[in-house]
Amino acid sequence: MSALAASRTTLLRSCAPAVRHARLRLSVRGMASAADSQLRKTGLYDFHVQNGAKMVPFAGFSMPLSYGNVGAVASHHHVRNSVGLFDVGHMVQSNFRGPTATAFLEWLTPSSLHSLAPYSSALSVLLNERGGIIDDTVITKHAEDAYYVVTNAGRRDRDLAWFKERLEEWNAGEKAKAEGKVEHEVLDGWGLLALQGPEAAQYLQGLTSFDLRELTFGKCAFVPIEGFNLHVARGGYTGEDGFEISIPPSQTLEVAQLLSKPPVQLTGLGARDSLRLEAGMCLYGQDLDEDTTPIEAGLTWVIGKDRRETGDFIGAEGVRKHLKEGPPRRRVGLTVDGAPARQGAKIFAPSSQEQIGTVTSGIPSPTLGKNIAMAYIKNGWHKKGTEVEVDVRNKLRKAVLTPMPFVPTRYYRG
Repeated sequence: MSALAASRTTLLRSCAPAVRHARLRLSVRGMASAADSQLRKTGLYDFHVQNGAKMVPFAGFSMPLSYGNVGAVASHHHVRNSVGLFDVGHMVQSNFRGPTATAFLEWLTPSSLHSLAPYSSALSVLLNERGGIIDDTVITKHAEDAYYVVTNAGRRDRDLAWFKERLEEWNAGEKAKAEGKVEHEVLDGWGLLALQGPEAAQYLQGLTSFDLRELTFGKCAFVPIEGFNLHVARGGYTGEDGFEISIPPSQTLEVAQLLSKPPVQLTGLGARDSLRLEAGMCLYGQDLDEDTTPIEAGLTWVIGKDRRETGDFIGAEGVRKHLKEGPPRRRVGLTVDGAPARQGAKIFAPSSQEQIGTVTSGIPSPTLGKNIAMAYIKNGWHKKGTEVEVDVRNKLRKAVLTPMPFVPTRYYRG
């Protein structure tokens, strides 16, 4: 997931976050190295297979890349023009509850959660002691003492260990002893479905008496859907209007069946990656890592103004240093001539041997018909319109720094 150099509007995401997927052939860090028999499965594995899915290893799970003879580009266009359904049940869903839950999560992240309205969410980051990004996350506030948090599947072990260690430290502290401890519950086995596209609202409205016009981007509610009472968040990881729906294990299959009738098209990882990159959204492990601060990643806006002053969160020293002095590099968007630049491609100053950056994600954009990429570039070279050169297959290609999102987002704001 991640840090978008795009606008604040583009970066805000809904109550339950969307999945962050890699382009499969590139994202080795997202791939499982274990044999298929050792891969985890979401509650919809059999459903995918029955619908002709090509299953591939991703973040320790067996996940659908595509379905039947429908390719990634066709699926991409269907989501942009109609509506698609994604299984994102491999993501880690958690609840944090307790009298000091707000203070605990404000120690763990640089977000101003105390001022977040109930049933609203914020894109945030878990930071290490140096200010590097352990993971990006969407935090949903149900109440001052109750939060719903979704983190990346590929960071499961690191995140859960971090939560456990920090929670033990917090609950042993004076504030927790005086005001109350915090408990962490992992919603293992729960389903998470993302219904995305300009026709998503019309389709979902046909299944509920709840007026979805009241559910604007970044908000969530418990919504009755054909007899099920489900946590529905408006937003997603495609740049389109849409919803993310959290589902108890026993209900996941039936809800998926309800949500996958025409015009809805089941959509896999291949289209997911091209959609998110066009929307300027980051993928953890490619565009974000523990050696990257939110300032470098273009996520300064997730840091509450009051938090910048107090600095009372883990990793504050490194973050405040970059805020004060400026970061050594910045995340940018590129359009590239000729062949597409892929992860790891080197960026050079024009007519120079000086390397000034590296591509982290890149694709031929199905919507725009040109090559787009996300990269980190040396501070001072990050202004839009700047021309650089990218080494693609041992040939220098002209590239231009381009604002993100590459494709305008179409979130519903009422």
